[in-house]
Amino acid sequence: MLTNAEIKKKGLKVLIENLGDIEAEKFIRLMRQDPFDYTTWQDALWENKSVRQVSEEAMKYRRKDDKEG
Repeated sequence: MLTNAEIKKKGLKVLIENLGDIEAEKFIRLMRQDPFDYTTWQDALWENKSVRQVSEEAMKYRRKDDKEG
């Protein structure tokens, strides 16, 4: 299991790699200023989708990412 410091370090690395320095910082500011309930967000994120549908979308994304990178 990762320590809190390791999670923060890996999370920041992913944000910077995917958004760039400025947008990663903006994302962090947005997350800190807005009240955020992860559980509620997660429920709404996959609303009306089956596990199979989510899995298929993830596999499509992975194949696309493999081709591009």
